[in-house]
Amino acid sequence: MNPSTLIGMVAGLALLASVLLWSAQDPMLFLNAPGLAIVIGGTLAATFISFPLKEVLRVFKLLGTVVRNEKLYTQQDIDELVRISRLWIDGKLPAVERELEHVRNPFLRSGVQLVIELNPEEDIMDFLEWRVARLRAREHAEAQLFRVMASFAPAFGMIGTLVGLINMMFLLGDGDMTVIGQQLSIALMTTFYGILLANLIFKPVAVKLERRTEQRIILMRMVMQGISMMCKKRSPSMMRETLKSFVASYEDELRDMRPAATGAGVRGKSGRAGGAADV
Repeated sequence: MNPSTLIGMVAGLALLASVLLWSAQDPMLFLNAPGLAIVIGGTLAATFISFPLKEVLRVFKLLGTVVRNEKLYTQQDIDELVRISRLWIDGKLPAVERELEHVRNPFLRSGVQLVIELNPEEDIMDFLEWRVARLRAREHAEAQLFRVMASFAPAFGMIGTLVGLINMMFLLGDGDMTVIGQQLSIALMTTFYGILLANLIFKPVAVKLERRTEQRIILMRMVMQGISMMCKKRSPSMMRETLKSFVASYEDELRDMRPAATGAGVRGKSGRAGGAADV
């Protein structure tokens, strides 16, 4: 499991448990099936209306992606590029083709295949750029799905609140405080559920997916740099050092977020590496 996701889940559950145990006389009062049904059912209904069925059904797979600890194969991709480049410079085309059979990154494999077929570098870069744009668009739509759900959940929480208040106002004349309390409970709990789902599940998942896309695109850019150097038949050692510097600069950009010292000015750095193995 992804360590940060695990920490977030444990922290969220611990926070909720502590609040319910220490602030409520009866924690079971926070379990309200009608209110939860209004929020979840309404959010799902609105999501099905907003998106094609195929995209909505990917929700559970995407949740698994967020929970799973995906490994980054940056160093492996660099090693494969350098090894293939060395064979290519030596003119060992059959060895390059055999090596390609063991490459697991399809983006890298496609780029090298175009190089050994002697396509112009400009055409190869255009094709790889299109692959990057396609991945960005597809995964942006996946993250957007959860952002839209995050906006629906509080809205349906408010709808549940209005339903509960309307029923409560209708029953005020009867003076049955038990029934009035039940309606007021539904009114308040639906808002609670809507805000909780939006801010503890849907928005964090969207952010996680966006960061994952950023990491994958950075690795794809690194591969494109290696393919470009392979087209120019740069030395393998130069390629290795260039790609390592490429990755390191991106890591500095995203990890070193300290404010600049007074009078020192702002120093720019570059992004971070991630996986693109299933492009």
